[in-house]
Amino acid sequence: MLFATCSLLLVLNGCMFFSVNLAPAPAPLEEKVISGSGKDKILLMDISGVISEKEKESGLTTMPGMVARVKEELNKAADDRRVKAIVLRIDSPGGGVTASDIIYHEIRAFQRQTGKKVIAEIMDLGTSGGYYIAVSADKIIAQPTAVTGSIGVIMLTLNLEGLLQKIGVEGIAIKSGDKKDMGSPLRKMTPEEQKILQGVIDQMYERFLQVVVAGRKNLDPDRVRKLADGRIYTAQQALESGLVDQLGYLEEAIALARKEAGLTEAKVVTYYRPGSYRDNIYSQTAGGGNQTLNLINVDLHSLVQDGKPQFMYLWMP
Repeated sequence: MLFATCSLLLVLNGCMFFSVNLAPAPAPLEEKVISGSGKDKILLMDISGVISEKEKESGLTTMPGMVARVKEELNKAADDRRVKAIVLRIDSPGGGVTASDIIYHEIRAFQRQTGKKVIAEIMDLGTSGGYYIAVSADKIIAQPTAVTGSIGVIMLTLNLEGLLQKIGVEGIAIKSGDKKDMGSPLRKMTPEEQKILQGVIDQMYERFLQVVVAGRKNLDPDRVRKLADGRIYTAQQALESGLVDQLGYLEEAIALARKEAGLTEAKVVTYYRPGSYRDNIYSQTAGGGNQTLNLINVDLHSLVQDGKPQFMYLWMP
């Protein structure tokens, strides 16, 4: 939060100061009708940008991160008996392992508790963590030009030892055990340390496979494992492989949600915070996520925070 300290009065021999908070707190979500008619509703929810729990800066305001926003939207939809289904509009290369898993878990819990249908629409990208979330849906539709897949886990760390030696800098770690600084960018990783980290990666990978098998009942575990070598798939390849149910545009995902919910008509609604603007089903939600999907421009600080390696469900060429 940003604060401005303003001097108001000069009184006798001293000054009086008070602090003014120029950054208003985020307001509760409000509903916006995008299209359609009738009493019943279909909620359009965004999963956009790199999946993360981190809060987002929007002007002077700190907005809830993606995980918190999704949970807030699901709670609001669960409390509204007129919301009969949700369409997840996914445009994400993936992101953090834990953030992806929490969103998946919350969507599945929403389905169990409410019985409401969820349809996923993969727009430009629905890879790795984006696909992880998509398999929580009852059906997955992909835009004809979408890219999906990249089922797997990656950990990014840096080895700066050679560079530091060139400039006369030596990294020194005072540690309780020889593995305590495992993955440090200040030195080369040993084969044993690589094996330990690979074991962690392998377990997270198995979790990913279990989630896909649970969500794609048309695919057996062996078939999923064969598909899950980290490669990406075009929408047509994903359809032929059984990773998605059909190809189509966002309107078709909305129509499918209406059909799955047993509705003849329904309003398409979205949730927004005051000050943001949505005019149609393709408008982005303010604070919905980082919309820059060019992975060359992904901030390395968001992937290696303060030298800390992170485990990612992320397509990162």
